[in-house]
Amino acid sequence: MGKYKINSRSDNGVFVVTESYKKLFNKLKSLKKSRGRIIHVIGAPGTGKSANIYFALDELGLDVYDVELRIKDVNMDSGDVFKEVYREMKRDLGAGSKQEVYEGLSKFDALLFADRFHDSHLLDKKNIGFSVWTGQAGFKATKFYLLCIIEYFKERKMFKGINIILQTAWRVNFRGKKYDVFSDLGIISRVIIVLLKIFFEVVVISYSPLETLKIVKKHVNADDKLIEHYIDQYGSKPRIICLAIEKDRTYFDPREV
Repeated sequence: MGKYKINSRSDNGVFVVTESYKKLFNKLKSLKKSRGRIIHVIGAPGTGKSANIYFALDELGLDVYDVELRIKDVNMDSGDVFKEVYREMKRDLGAGSKQEVYEGLSKFDALLFADRFHDSHLLDKKNIGFSVWTGQAGFKATKFYLLCIIEYFKERKMFKGINIILQTAWRVNFRGKKYDVFSDLGIISRVIIVLLKIFFEVVVISYSPLETLKIVKKHVNADDKLIEHYIDQYGSKPRIICLAIEKDRTYFDPREV
């Protein structure tokens, strides 16, 4: 597991309740009694999207199918990655057909695409996480998303019986720097979030400076002034700030997180 990074429920030893968490909790609490919903959790890298999701799942006692991507070849085609996701579900659920996969998933409170999917390489070095694969595939990874959209509309009736929780951070490189599309691009980010809300129930994980300070102090022993300095430098991104405090500032590069 990456330090200060939550990849499963068992990693969530320390947690601070924030306004973003309360919004997420309220979205998830009715999943046991509803189906056909897609909840999209977004936020800049380092804000703790997984920590919020897993803590809420535990508090609510939700039974989710936490998808883990176990591809072995970083050069796999989008179509092959898409098929591998289904193959893994088929094996895990003991299903004999695609219909049985969907029927098996409908028995869970939700289907979860979080860090076990995006960063499975941090759980098992033999795996290649989706984030690593997309980093290698670049624009070609767009085909994977198109296949997902096609599958959703093709099997719309089956998806009406399944809740989905998606966790996403979308970073782009520009002139040697990484920017989060959902938070770093000003009005463009706000427009993208408005568009997402047309198709999903969106929860944005973000913090006030005071919330960030409280979260960081739960994880590292540091003076308030030092934490505030890093908040000014990196924004309200607790994981990045924790790493910065622990590392030599000369060598720490938040673009590597």
